[in-house]
Amino acid sequence: MSSFSDFVELIRLRVAIYHNARVCGQWTIGSHAEGSTCFHMVTQGDCRLTLPSEGEWILQEGDLVIFPREVAHTMVPLADFEGPQEHLVIADAQDRPGTSMLCGEVKFQHQGSQALLNALPTVFVIERNASSTWLDHLYELIVAESLFIREASSPILDRLCELLMAYALRHFVEHKEHNIGLLALFADKRIGKALAAIHKDPSAPWGLVPLAEHAGMSRTQFANTFKKLSTWTPMQYLAWWRMQLAWRYLRAGESVAEVADKVGYLSEAAFSRSFRKHFDESAGAVRRAGLYGQ
Repeated sequence: MSSFSDFVELIRLRVAIYHNARVCGQWTIGSHAEGSTCFHMVTQGDCRLTLPSEGEWILQEGDLVIFPREVAHTMVPLADFEGPQEHLVIADAQDRPGTSMLCGEVKFQHQGSQALLNALPTVFVIERNASSTWLDHLYELIVAESLFIREASSPILDRLCELLMAYALRHFVEHKEHNIGLLALFADKRIGKALAAIHKDPSAPWGLVPLAEHAGMSRTQFANTFKKLSTWTPMQYLAWWRMQLAWRYLRAGESVAEVADKVGYLSEAAFSRSFRKHFDESAGAVRRAGLYGQ
């Protein structure tokens, strides 16, 4: 999974917690910001999650639900709690009947995240069980921090939730069936070895033969498998990955000439043409936006 880890590092996810409280009374929690990437975790108690177009799930303590692009949904308690809805500090409301709920929005620092979001389903749920021991460990740390703080979030909780999302994405790649797309490439062990080689040395003059050798496959088998899994050719992936790296380097303030060389282009002009064709904006404009924080 090293190639997928490289991708997660590239897109640089950050988490902004917008809810971490014990919800008491006759409560209902709905959508936060439709279209955004978000997650919910029941940290104490349980609830019912309902999506009009997808169905419903019973969420137990530690279960994690992720919306790549949030859609309309509701969460309600399984028990019949009395009184009006209240959102209370978790540490101060342990004696109150209710459900503790953690919710956060995921922001990506790289436009390459769109390829990931396009490859994910409308919603996916990861249960805290024997197949997700990482979730059990993070859940315990998240609950401990939530019982310690008096605010909705803390720097420690933010970092824990960033780890939570990174692990969740890897879990999805490892345990779900991907019919086609970017994640199908990462999930294939042999193709993944070729991707790892590209990621390690993106400026190398890669061709089908050396990439197939890294995958332990014949040239024809490698090319056909790659195309079947993703609809891309290996060379299309190579070009795409180089452009993602270039975007990151330019946003960090590196010169166009330096970036062209780092991603395997023999001339700045050829790189600039490819970059504009891929992103529909110039390399210089992306560099300036990074320098001035736009």
